[in-house]
Amino acid sequence: MTAEKSGPVINGKPEDGRDPEGSSSSLDNAEYNERGQWNNKIEFFLSVAGEIIGLGNVWRFPYLCYKNGGGAFFVPYVIFFVCCGIPVFFLETALGQFTSEGGITCWRKVCPLFEGIGYATQVIEAHLNVYYVVILAWAIFYLFNCFTTELPWAGCGHYWNTENCVDFYGENGTNITNPNATSPVIEFWERRVLKISDGIEHMGGMRWELAMCLALAWFICYFCIWKGPKSTGKVWVDAGTQIFFSYAICLGCLTALGSYNSYNNNCYRDCIMLCCLNSGTSFVAGFAIFSVLGFMAYEQNVPIEAVAESGPGLAFIAYPKAVTMMPLSPLWACLFFMMLIFLGLDSQFVCVESLVTAVVDMYPETFRRGYRRELLILGMSIVSFFIGLIMCTEGGMYVFQLFDSYAASGMCLLFVAIFESICIGWVYGSDRFYLNIEDMIGYKPVFFIKWCWMILTPGICAAIFLFFLIKYKPLKYNNVYTYPDWGYGIGWFMAMSSMVCIPLGMIWMIWKTPGTFSEKLTTPSKDLKMRGKLAALSPYAANDAKLKVDGKISTISEKETHF
Repeated sequence: MTAEKSGPVINGKPEDGRDPEGSSSSLDNAEYNERGQWNNKIEFFLSVAGEIIGLGNVWRFPYLCYKNGGGAFFVPYVIFFVCCGIPVFFLETALGQFTSEGGITCWRKVCPLFEGIGYATQVIEAHLNVYYVVILAWAIFYLFNCFTTELPWAGCGHYWNTENCVDFYGENGTNITNPNATSPVIEFWERRVLKISDGIEHMGGMRWELAMCLALAWFICYFCIWKGPKSTGKVWVDAGTQIFFSYAICLGCLTALGSYNSYNNNCYRDCIMLCCLNSGTSFVAGFAIFSVLGFMAYEQNVPIEAVAESGPGLAFIAYPKAVTMMPLSPLWACLFFMMLIFLGLDSQFVCVESLVTAVVDMYPETFRRGYRRELLILGMSIVSFFIGLIMCTEGGMYVFQLFDSYAASGMCLLFVAIFESICIGWVYGSDRFYLNIEDMIGYKPVFFIKWCWMILTPGICAAIFLFFLIKYKPLKYNNVYTYPDWGYGIGWFMAMSSMVCIPLGMIWMIWKTPGTFSEKLTTPSKDLKMRGKLAALSPYAANDAKLKVDGKISTISEKETHF
């Protein structure tokens, strides 16, 4: 990465220690580490692709597509892709590129009243960092078990198998009369990998093998990023949340990655290409999973619902089953789980990096010195690892499902997307933001994007959010196990921990910020830098070297917002 040879703005003041009036500051003269930019477009493109093309494409999309009727799911998925996915994806990327700030300070700059959006995205990100890496631990565990002449889930007869274990591949499934018959693949997953207990009330002992795999996953993650970025109604709910989950929307990741772009990068074209690439990958994964599930259902002479387990378990049942029927199955199993690990790792890299970028940009005077940034990453990794150990117990899968269903998907992402669209579409002003984008890329995107920010995206997301609440059904693990009330309480607490940031942030800024309500609502931060043709000289900007990119200095535009 290259870097701007200039220091950060600290609390609206330039690095040289002068405030807008030129008075001295208590800041010392210690040298700050450079924030940096991507060396080229390829770095940005591959980083975003690595983030959005991940485990969700492999296990989440195929299951949701099947569960909601295949073709019936495709229609709302495409509508969400066009009306919500692409517009919000582009909004977050362009906002990061325009402000050159992380997931919290970018919202503070364009509209201080909506700074809570940034905090909400980072709370969701923190939840995701805890449980997403657990999937990598499972994949690493499977990978270590692939180095045998015969895959351990290929047949029965192991110490973890029960008397109900039946190798359907070796027998005629139509002649099996045991109604409780299970496949060796499922028993390996549930009894060897998870050693799953009978409920969240019984967490059981620690699965130390999984704990070591989790530690290895975090070890790899840390040393890869420690030097920075370089190194029916229900059908609509599922379609909408899958778009947001798969595209890493409302997590602050896209804003963080976009903030390292050069000011004139064509982020509009990049976003369209990346969105199409991501959805195409999901459909390819869907073709693979449907064929395996259909074969397993035929083989066991059961409905496909009986073999289509929800969540990440699908990747650890259907795909391992498929490789057992291939020649040189251990080799193919190794390749598959290595692919799964790489898919998850690059997504995890960006998740951690985005959270770190948000914190560093909030407190540059603290974390852009020496090795403090690296220590921050280490601290986050250690804390997330110890919290993740809960999901390495015998009852950990039940906790994992709470994280997956409440903390980092579904209603949280919809709620944040509503306010992101309102903030840019109406408060900051879509016309103003279009001028900013035109200044960056040289032309205005199609009018449809602006229309989505103002009407379609917040309207569709709000309608689905309300439908989700009205038709809410408590989570059931594998559609069988019902959680106790306190388990649902934990889930709702995790969900509310992010959503409450937005209203609380508004209340705090209204109380803290001087001026009329209209001024508090529509006035960007004074240290919002604008570059390029819209630049306008101001006394405080003249002292800030960071604003002199492109050789021009600017402050906020005087364009009216929609208010």
